[in-house]
Amino acid sequence: MNNSTTGGMGALLKAAVAAVKLVTAEEIMPRYLKVAHQHKGDGSLCTEADLAAQSALIRKLQSILNVPVLGEEMTDAEQHALWKAGHDGLWCIDPIDGTSNFVRGLPYFAVSVALIREGKSVLGVVYDPVANEMFAAEHERGAFLNGEKLVGRESEGTLAQALASVDFKHLKRKLAIQLATNPPYSSQRNFGASALDWCYTAMGRNDVYLHGGQKLWDYAAGMLVLRESGGHACCIESDDFAQCDIWQRSVIAARDQIFFEEWKNWIRAQ
Repeated sequence: MNNSTTGGMGALLKAAVAAVKLVTAEEIMPRYLKVAHQHKGDGSLCTEADLAAQSALIRKLQSILNVPVLGEEMTDAEQHALWKAGHDGLWCIDPIDGTSNFVRGLPYFAVSVALIREGKSVLGVVYDPVANEMFAAEHERGAFLNGEKLVGRESEGTLAQALASVDFKHLKRKLAIQLATNPPYSSQRNFGASALDWCYTAMGRNDVYLHGGQKLWDYAAGMLVLRESGGHACCIESDDFAQCDIWQRSVIAARDQIFFEEWKNWIRAQ
């Protein structure tokens, strides 16, 4: 990664950003606070807005670059087949990351789109329509917020003074208990939209981040935003984030290198 890159967004990234904005305006926000929902087999929510946005994104993205599109609201079999078919190019989308928030009127949800080549994200877009914050990143070209180079808040102090974003789902019981009873940080948040959690970490709004198990569409775009902003990430099990399980990947992350190392070492010592 080249953090010294000063160029703006490339044409492909600009086109993806425009597609995400258009689909959000046409298919998602008109349904905000109004849409019916149903539970999927894994207990998560799905709405008409998720399905309509996914269909619209597939059309728009394939008109930009005609490669397979893997979406959250597909069956496991479809997703695995598309992953195999998309080695040389694959769009990966979460039409609404944070559907539970969307349904309840909690203003923390996003549209997430990544372009993956040879198993690695090369382009990422995460759009928060309520805050009108468009995070975007391109491999070796940097990360952006609303078209400008992303410049986050620098972390200060020590881990003991840090604000952590922690999602307790999928964490091992011993680690979860330690975090709840004897945390190494000052304060903890979890707002329920993984793609935005990555971007908030890139911005320095959280100092450190932990998640016990994310799906491909949860991390594909947000991880690139963090990496291209100069941040750091690994899995609980491995220092090489790219080598962890594609379909269920734990996350340890921070913008600041010192915070990252201290946070990683504390987690693995539990």
